Amino acid sequence: MSLFTRLVSYLTLGATLVASAPLLDTIANSTDGQDGLLPHPSCFPALDFEMPLFLPKNNTDGWWCDPSTEYAFVGFSYEVTACQSLATLNQEFHDIRHHFNSRYVRLYGACDNDGFYDDIVEAAWNNGLGVHALIWFGFNGDDVWMTRRDTLFATLHANPKAKFVTRVVQFGSEPLFDNVLPHDQLAEQVILAKQNLSSLNIPVTVSELAYGYQERGGAQDVLDAIDSINIHMLPFFDQTASTSNESWPLVQNDLQWFIDHGDGKKMNLDENGWPSVTSPSVQPNSPDAVADIPNEHEYFVLLDQHCEDFKATVGGGVGWFAHIYSDNMEPGYGIYNSSGHLKFPFAPRTHC
Repeated sequence: MSLFTRLVSYLTLGATLVASAPLLDTIANSTDGQDGLLPHPSCFPALDFEMPLFLPKNNTDGWWCDPSTEYAFVGFSYEVTACQSLATLNQEFHDIRHHFNSRYVRLYGACDNDGFYDDIVEAAWNNGLGVHALIWFGFNGDDVWMTRRDTLFATLHANPKAKFVTRVVQFGSEPLFDNVLPHDQLAEQVILAKQNLSSLNIPVTVSELAYGYQERGGAQDVLDAIDSINIHMLPFFDQTASTSNESWPLVQNDLQWFIDHGDGKKMNLDENGWPSVTSPSVQPNSPDAVADIPNEHEYFVLLDQHCEDFKATVGGGVGWFAHIYSDNMEPGYGIYNSSGHLKFPFAPRTHC
């Protein structure tokens, strides 16, 4: 059953390497020929960051950008159910990075092909993107998520590039709302995952609706366990929804709940959008909710207009993803339509 039925500059390491940045392999002692000072380094995956020629040393200290710089538009949700080839991943990740100034992709769905996350890592590395990886529960109530968890963890430990592009591992999608696991068991899974990934410095979160927590009594044990908060923001499904340009109070309401209960943790709106069409699996809960391309566009315009509000929010500001890259992934939610054309101009701010 469908979810919606229910509610990334070290390119020239020699001359540009900063002596105080121990994470990269130094291939020569060099200066700028003047006062011996070298340019200040950027951080991954900032838009001015250039990927190194060589793999960094075996820790990520100083590698990732500070969360306070990662607010406003950060990237796209990207569904992988099609098990895209490495060539396709490279092509689309290049577009995501260089056309839209994205810093991240947030994975959605699952591909169970052997080595698929290695391809994700390679494409992300090639294009300077960070990844919000996902342990996908699906909607069948089975235990395949355990195999996906173990496979992902094995890849994260085995692939030397993986920890340098994997910003966070998510449990999802909406495990609380979908009642996949009782909240205490989900909290336990988060804690165990954090222990497993601690040597890689990869944090863990849950991808979930505010209501998913709320209907489980707040599930404070899960909120306490996770390292950051990945929020599903889908105001189209609110019982008071109308047009997208009137949805800011709905966004604020959910954000405020996480501010009140999230202990100042970093927040991202990861599954975040407004549909351009309805379908049997995408139906509003309000008779006034309007699904069309102008409203899909206006929702992202609205978020862009509130860049300063997102920047000022506790936890280092709120970053938001556009759900989703293409209508071929989720009909009605794509920035591209099913023919590969932009449905509307899309150039949101990445800072303000």
